[in-house]
Amino acid sequence: MPDPVHGHEVMQMMIASGKRYTRDSLRADILERFGPDTRFYTCSAEGMTADQLIDFLESRGKFQSDADGFNTDPSKICNH
Repeated sequence: MPDPVHGHEVMQMMIASGKRYTRDSLRADILERFGPDTRFYTCSAEGMTADQLIDFLESRGKFQSDADGFNTDPSKICNH
């Protein structure tokens, strides 16, 4: 199994892409970049699948939504 990946890396991937996401397109990009067996962790949770990470980030207000989808920005990434 691959090493766990911090959720910040996913958020940085989102920012770098410049894309607007749907849940499905974000899941697809996460799986493509990090692999289907990768687990994710954050400052307060660990062992998450891509879907669980998306749910977690959404519940923490890390996404900025509009009519075209959502993304994030650097101010949403905690610095601790």
